[in-house]
Amino acid sequence: MSTDTTAPHSTLDPPAPAGVPGTPTAPDVTEYRLTFGGFEFVGRLVRRGGAVTAPLVILGGSSQDRFSWIRHQNDLAPLCDVVTVDLPGYGDADALPATYGLDFLAAAVRHLVRELELGRVNLLGGCFGGAIAMRFAQHYPADLERLILVGMTTYVPPEYAEAAVRWVRMLDDEHQVGPEQQATMAEELVSRFMAPPGTGTIARHAAISRLIHRQFMSQTPRQIKMGVADHNERLMNHEWYRPEPVPPLPALVFTGEHDNLATPSMGRVAAGCVPGAVFTTVKDADHLVHMERIEQFTDLVGRFLTDRPIDDLPYCNPVERPAA
Repeated sequence: MSTDTTAPHSTLDPPAPAGVPGTPTAPDVTEYRLTFGGFEFVGRLVRRGGAVTAPLVILGGSSQDRFSWIRHQNDLAPLCDVVTVDLPGYGDADALPATYGLDFLAAAVRHLVRELELGRVNLLGGCFGGAIAMRFAQHYPADLERLILVGMTTYVPPEYAEAAVRWVRMLDDEHQVGPEQQATMAEELVSRFMAPPGTGTIARHAAISRLIHRQFMSQTPRQIKMGVADHNERLMNHEWYRPEPVPPLPALVFTGEHDNLATPSMGRVAAGCVPGAVFTTVKDADHLVHMERIEQFTDLVGRFLTDRPIDDLPYCNPVERPAA
């Protein structure tokens, strides 16, 4: 099923200044080009040394790439090696036909874990990445140390499914879109992924709304085809969640308290599918908690990865144990 070509290249960050007391060691950043099932994809490994827990592999949502997590990587690198990835069909990876679903993507993650010789890993999946992470946990539990799911549900919310079908229908025969339709998609994307004004206090709400809109409006024809046509067809034609067993393991499920896409009640259900999982919500955030409250996001993740208490954190609501 796979052709193995692991080619590391480009150490991107300069070394730390020598001989300066108190200067933290700059991480080594290495990219790997891998091939799985005939499709090339890219992994980005940040390694500082002195790790105190297993490597963390981050699987972001469909609109995120391996560079979307640089701030998070910098904060987490003192604790562990951090890997982000453009899986087949996303970012700078090869385009992936919509006939390939989550089983293939989870297997591609396992291929990355094995090729980079990471051993057992901590796996964090957000939104679409959460569905891949759940499938990975179901199929490859021997490769997992801990599981973190962010903004995860056990089904595609109907409102998003309706929008996805509408977006695909806006595309022309070459899977492209005119300026007016693209602007409409951008506005709907913001409204689907962010809570509407007045919902409650949401950190950086206006700034993140503008950023999401601007990023979508600047997408290339290739990105439109992969992110709108291929991704949404994949989403609607493959199982998002399959009720297969997940062996007991340390697991954390969370989202923003104002998430109106993958609501807290949906997150509780997802947590209940993982034996022993704990659930919480981050205050003053919605579905894009990883962007709105970066410091709190990385603190929560770092605490969980190092077995430090996460109860009674000032930025979280009470921790629940839905699977208990």
